Amino acid sequence: MPRSQRNDNFIDKTFTVMADIILKALPANKKAKEAFVYYRDGMSAQAEGEYAEALENYEEALRLEEDPYDKSYILYNIGLIHASNGEHERALEYYYQAVDLNPRHPSALNNIAVIFHYQGDKLKEAGKSEEAEALYDKAAEYWQQAIRLAPNNYIEAQNWLKTTGRSQMDVFF
Repeated sequence: MPRSQRNDNFIDKTFTVMADIILKALPANKKAKEAFVYYRDGMSAQAEGEYAEALENYEEALRLEEDPYDKSYILYNIGLIHASNGEHERALEYYYQAVDLNPRHPSALNNIAVIFHYQGDKLKEAGKSEEAEALYDKAAEYWQQAIRLAPNNYIEAQNWLKTTGRSQMDVFF
């Protein structure tokens, strides 16, 4: 039984019914609709911390989905799961794929920056300041891209860019 049919709380059931109605009305082919069902079930599983189930659904959605923009969000969500499991290199792979398909994906750009910043902090703690600075510069590059796309977001990143002198923009928003 698909996850969407197992939901037991009112909000999930309501969302599922509404999504199903919208899905039926959309002028999409059967394959695209099926991909959406797997994507929706993946998001539901991910929200409940059922990462293995979410990954299975996302992989199937990825196999079925043909639209690059929609694929970028599937890849992004797979990256989120890997990042939350501490698999930063693997998460980066998925975020890069998401950005390759959709260069205007600020969340993926932000998450790439977050990982580089985190890795920089770890190197700095280990006494490898030069290597840390190189990763901070990479983080700055990706944060600047994300902020250009979503100037009202990522306020902490904007402040970090300004306070570290890595800002190449006078005004972000």
